[in-house]
Amino acid sequence: MTTRRRRVWLAVAVVVAASLAGCGEIKNVLAPSSASFRPLTLMLDWSPNADHVGIYQAQAEGDFSRAALNVHIEYDTADPSAPLRLLEAGKVQVAITYEPEVMLARDRHISVVSVAALIQRPLTSIVSLGSRHIKRPGQLRGATVGVAGIPYQTAFLRTILAQAGVPQRSVRVVDVGENLVPAMLSGRADATLGAYWNYEAIQLTQLGKHPNVIHVERAGVPTYDELVFAVMESEIVNHPDLIRAFVQAVARGYQSARANPRAAVANLLSANPAAGLDRRLQLASVRATMPYWFPRGGRPWGWQSPPQWNAFGQWMLNNRLIFDPNPITDASTNELLAGQGI
Repeated sequence: MTTRRRRVWLAVAVVVAASLAGCGEIKNVLAPSSASFRPLTLMLDWSPNADHVGIYQAQAEGDFSRAALNVHIEYDTADPSAPLRLLEAGKVQVAITYEPEVMLARDRHISVVSVAALIQRPLTSIVSLGSRHIKRPGQLRGATVGVAGIPYQTAFLRTILAQAGVPQRSVRVVDVGENLVPAMLSGRADATLGAYWNYEAIQLTQLGKHPNVIHVERAGVPTYDELVFAVMESEIVNHPDLIRAFVQAVARGYQSARANPRAAVANLLSANPAAGLDRRLQLASVRATMPYWFPRGGRPWGWQSPPQWNAFGQWMLNNRLIFDPNPITDASTNELLAGQGI
């Protein structure tokens, strides 16, 4: 399937003054002039969907404008490594990517750093139709498992099978690319690894297929942050205020989306009329994912656990996905989050 690259221009209106009502009090907020707006290009990991709802909420509610940011959003669904390639080439300032992709890039001596976690746990899962009765990893013996062709996800499957005592030779693996749901519906695969519990599994539920979901972090794979915001190290050194302003504006967007998910989904759809997004699916996905936008323990939005990153990096090293332990060190930073750093 040919994938077209689309660009979405997020026009930031100049607001001279806004009146905000809270607790019976009117506050006047003076927005920056258009001349002071700083451009920033963000590359999504995929086409716009429920995972990105807080970004579009921040745009719709003026969080970027109030941070003096003129944000452009781009996306390309052809390759999960594309955002980091564009980041390295200087085509974008921020890219949404995956924790494993950050480690892989750093192993190739690309100085990329994750500055905030968007989703605080793995979304990647083993999903199957209810009729297949695959509720635990041990039931994969003799099954055909569709994968998306991503090496570290194939390593997930090896780890899960080993943990469950299922011989790898007893499982047939087929590459179905991005056609995870069609592969299950057509019978080409009994289960898929790469489908998201907050998206494809919900889609199957809405189709009345009663899917079973095996969460990879409950089946032997160390937990990790599924989606993160990444920048080049040089961006942190040269433009820390720009990245800090962006990250904290996005945080406000996700806080607002949590408070009013219906309005946030409406803004997501309004900003992407050509994407063909299903309102019911997007809202269900937002509600399912909402608890994992924010870390536990009173940490700020975007927090990344250093021990968690180290443990996952070590797993990648042990599975020969990366070959140098140095990329694990300082792969993420919390210095640009609200209340952190200087």
